[in-house]
This record gives sequence, C-alpha cells and structure tokens, in this order.
Amino acid sequence: MEGLFLVLMRTVVPTAALGAVLLVPGSLSADALPPAPGAGGSGRAPRADPPTAAELLAAVGGCVQVSRGAYRTDASAARETVPVCGKTGVVHWKADLDIDCDGRRGTHCNERTDPYFSPMTAFTQSDGRYLSAEQLPFVVVPAPSSRWRYAEHGVKGGSVVAVVHRAQVLYAVVGDSGPAGVIGEASYAAAEALGIPPDPRTGGVASGVTYIVFTGTRVQPIESHRAAVIEGERQARAFVARRGAARTAPGPWG
Repeated sequence: MEGLFLVLMRTVVPTAALGAVLLVPGSLSADALPPAPGAGGSGRAPRADPPTAAELLAAVGGCVQVSRGAYRTDASAARETVPVCGKTGVVHWKADLDIDCDGRRGTHCNERTDPYFSPMTAFTQSDGRYLSAEQLPFVVVPAPSSRWRYAEHGVKGGSVVAVVHRAQVLYAVVGDSGPAGVIGEASYAAAEALGIPPDPRTGGVASGVTYIVFTGTRVQPIESHRAAVIEGERQARAFVARRGAARTAPGPWG
C-alpha cells in the first residue's frame, strides 16, 4: 500500500489507479473519481449525497433474524452471539472486524506477515486472479452451513456491502468466505480505509462494526472499488428511502 489516505465525509474510497486507499479532508462523491476500469458509459453516480452512517443504521433498525443460529466473532469465543438479520433488500449483522489478508501476496499480506495466510480467496477478479486483500476493500462471509447459506439470501461474490464503523461508511464487496461458525471479518484494505489497525496479527477491532449487504447486487468487475462505491451509494439511497417511506405510510385508517 502507498500509505496515503483520503478521508471522505461520507464514503471512504480507494484510488484504483494506485491500488491504495487515499484519505483527504472534505466532501467527495463518486462523481469526482476517475472512471472505473472496464466500466461502460460515463460511470457517473447520482449527485445527491449518499446516506450517512446514522441514516443507514436507523434504516436497518432492529434484527429480524434470518440465520438458524448465531455466530462466534472468533473461533475461540466462548459463545455464539451474532445472528444474521434481514430486511427487504438487505441482510446485516453487527460484529467485530478481524483482518483477512488472504489472496495475492503483497508487502503486508503474505506468509511472513500472517501465520494463517492463504494465497486464495473464495472469489476471483475478472482476469481469473485471486483478489488482493491489500488493495481491495472486501468483506468475508461465513462458509455455507445449516446455520445460514448466503446464496439463498441473494448474496454472492461481488455483492455490495456498506460497512459502518463509528461515523464512517465504507462501500465494499463480498470477496471471500471464512469458517462456517465465525462472522466479522474484512480485508486489510477495508480495515485501513476505516482507520482500523490492519495488521493481520494484531489489528482489527473487537466490536461495533455493522455489515449491510445489499442482496441481489453484483459489482462487475469485482476488483473495481469505484464501481462498488457507485452501486453502494445507489443501493443505500434506495434502501433508506424505502425505510423512510414505510415509516411514513398511512395505516389502514388513512
């Protein structure tokens, strides 16, 4: 990684050309970014500001559980405490964030830096190579089991995810799968973009991260973070608008 950061007021966006996450004070929407590799048309996002972290969390609300059981946040955790929840158009969970450094080898993600390193990811990019955890913000979903099968809920490799931590929203993709009984993991690049320590040995955060997966979505190419931001902002606007309309709709008596 270049070690440069770009802090967006509502969206944290890696620069595809550098393969890094840049953070700069101020407000910047997906409109200001260079075109996504392989994207057709102008690739411009709607100009309206995307929802804030608070608006997304309010739209998610409570938990209507869709998993048949809860998950551990770590394999060593004593209890299963995290259910997968669902609403129209999304599945979501609130957990920790452990660091996934799997995929293509890099400076920060390799056998030397990560004792559990794997050179593979569950999903591959458009050229057939495995994803780069250093360069691409992605989220890990639990491997399918009787507890929950993500594909049955409209989730696949490349599905758009809004990752909410404190006041920040990061748009990412589903890029890998992990142990069947554990939830709460994202790539090195995702953690770095959110200001969470990304070291695969010592990094991560113990709680307070909400993962909102927009079901039925798929970013193409999966490795284009710009495409994830554009689609994520669009899905987030629609989700918040739907939830707002549902709350203000008149009851059966008008």
